[in-house]
Amino acid sequence: MRSGDVIGGALRALTAHGARSWLTLLAVAFGSAAVVLLSSLGEGARRYVLEEFTQLGTHLLIVLPGRNETAGGAPPLLGETPRDLTLQDALAMLRSVHVQQVAPIAVGQAPVSAEGREREVTILGTTADFLDVRHLSVASGRFLPSGDPERAMPYAVVGQTLAEALFGNASPVGRRVRIGDRRFRIIGVLSSSGVSMGDNLADLAIVPVASAQALFDNPGLFRVLVQARGRQGLDRAAEDLRRIVRERHEGEDDVTVITQDAILGTFDRILGALTLAVAGIAAISLVVAGILIMNVMLVSVSQRTAEVGLLKALGARQRDVMALFLTEAFLLAGAGTVAGVVLAYLGVWLVNMHLQAFHLSIPLWAPLAATLVALAAGLVFGLLPARRASRLDPVTALTGR
Repeated sequence: MRSGDVIGGALRALTAHGARSWLTLLAVAFGSAAVVLLSSLGEGARRYVLEEFTQLGTHLLIVLPGRNETAGGAPPLLGETPRDLTLQDALAMLRSVHVQQVAPIAVGQAPVSAEGREREVTILGTTADFLDVRHLSVASGRFLPSGDPERAMPYAVVGQTLAEALFGNASPVGRRVRIGDRRFRIIGVLSSSGVSMGDNLADLAIVPVASAQALFDNPGLFRVLVQARGRQGLDRAAEDLRRIVRERHEGEDDVTVITQDAILGTFDRILGALTLAVAGIAAISLVVAGILIMNVMLVSVSQRTAEVGLLKALGARQRDVMALFLTEAFLLAGAGTVAGVVLAYLGVWLVNMHLQAFHLSIPLWAPLAATLVALAAGLVFGLLPARRASRLDPVTALTGR
């Protein structure tokens, strides 16, 4: 039999039982769409997390108090800390030639009140370099002034949510607020883009690090953000930071230095593996669809016994009959896969139209993987019915038995 005759015969057989063919095609389509959609969800989550970490800054190192060898928890819960990470430690880190900027951070919770209104928010103590290290911008006014970081100046920069809660639509710049038991003057308001990694920078107040330490009566720092001079200098900067702190802490290696690349690489591997796992689970539906194709083809063989007998009586070989039924299975799987991929792209487009911060993203391998799995399932599960049809005795088959 010629290839055109095989394909034509398969198409006529499929259209002769339209309802059955459509239901089988839908099963394959939904399975393929599930693989692509779930893969796009995992890929979208991966890209979202990586973009959020990138917004923290570039060439970034995070210095946390405590040794990561002490306990198995995530920083900063790293076990006992022999010595606090102090502001003087942070300033000493600037001695490294591989370090460009250092932003020490002290954090606490305190009520912020003004004009009879009060709001409990996070108070973040830092220096002027924090603006550049974290790639933030100021909507009005200015950020913390540069100067002696050990001087407790009564200045504050607030987020827009906090500003609106305290002053409504009026400009807060130049107004005075009470934070805890101390008074501060607002000198700037952060831009609304200052939200990343769960820290709502729109609903906090930023004060000089020495002021925060005095406010919370805590000389220790929460962490230190260090910006290296380039990606190539990250490892050398990390070594310098450990050495500098070790020298200041009487030989104790009691800090953890995490590079931004290490964090990004860890999340990339975890979310990449999660995406593959989710896609693998979805691919099970394609195996189920392949079993459905097998059942449909077995029914087709039983209904077309006389037709197969006639073909063999006219000289069709076993491989010709096998090719005919395998082509039917291949066409069902192929058409279903194409429909499923199109459906998945349409679904991703519709979802992304209604999502602002988080977007689904279809990885390049997902449609290819869905197609290969669907076609393989169709051919593998179509093999048994095809072999059964090819082995029918022509005389017996012509009688319809």
